[in-house]
Amino acid sequence: MRTAAYVYTGWHPVPERDLAFHPGFTEWELVRTCRPRFPGHAQPKVPRLGEYDDRDPVAVGRRLALARQHGIDALVFGVFWCRGKRVFEAGLDRGFLGGEFGASMPFACMWANRMPRRVLPVARADLPVLDPAREVPSDSDDFVQFVAMLATNYFVRPNYVTVGGRSYLSIFDSTFFVRELGVAGARAAIAAARTWLGEHGHRDLHLAAIEPNAATLPLVADVGFDSVTHYVLLPDWRGPFEQDYREYAARRAGEWRHFAAASGLPYMPSVAPGWDASPRGADFGAARPDKYPWSPVVTGEHPELFAAALQRAHAFRSPHAVDDPLVLVASWNEWSEGHYLEPDERFGMGWLEAVRAARG
Repeated sequence: MRTAAYVYTGWHPVPERDLAFHPGFTEWELVRTCRPRFPGHAQPKVPRLGEYDDRDPVAVGRRLALARQHGIDALVFGVFWCRGKRVFEAGLDRGFLGGEFGASMPFACMWANRMPRRVLPVARADLPVLDPAREVPSDSDDFVQFVAMLATNYFVRPNYVTVGGRSYLSIFDSTFFVRELGVAGARAAIAAARTWLGEHGHRDLHLAAIEPNAATLPLVADVGFDSVTHYVLLPDWRGPFEQDYREYAARRAGEWRHFAAASGLPYMPSVAPGWDASPRGADFGAARPDKYPWSPVVTGEHPELFAAALQRAHAFRSPHAVDDPLVLVASWNEWSEGHYLEPDERFGMGWLEAVRAARG
């Protein structure tokens, strides 16, 4: 099984955030200024190689050299698209594809079908977790245009990831996609995209549904998805504020077989080294809200425990099989949510060494 790490391309300024915050804003400000909020809270997270602009192919290449050396087989880049509008694309197009690994390191795309937050850190507890302004509307024509853009720019590259000989694409909020288009509409959109690919000489899709909820999970096969997986599958979002890594990583691994059985599709396991979105939320002290980004926080995380979680993932065999499956890791660089493989000051190269150790 190949190990693929999700990549967040939000580590450079964009006009939308310049307007919402201030010119030059990036989430490094949140990471840098976060402070411990309870005894033993491991904040701030400090990148050992320093902060960087992910449009810079030299800075990105320095970090990806470590990824290749430690057993990361592929990267899955979040692609922000809303009816033709793209955000953060320079992290993929310039930082990765413009660098030394852009023509050789396998990569794939995930449709991040939400727009970036316009308020960070989140300071109002009375607002919904997902601001309606961040929702990404779509329909059949839009989805075909999106897939056509991906095919033209990315699927055609010889280092684009395939699963079972088909171009791998995942949808971050598969529940929203199915709910918005309806089952028939989502089925038609996916079928139309496959038709476009065939008519234009491209490989077919392997389309992965990320984190379909309980109501959507039994529908994804009928809609046209080919597998199920997750982004971060670690905390219990309705559980206690502090959650022990060892316990919750084992719990989540015990659910993998259910996702395959309930969907009737292959399940490709997702593993995370941690979870702590504290930098994205204002400090409310003991009165913190009981929702994202304040709760929960996973504690007790350690590279040795992460290696054990990865070993479980590599040993997992979905009851519905697929050729060339992936183990997904969330993530390569989500520093503001506390899950990353890049070297930090706390464990050094430990997260990457865990990836190598898990592969033997």
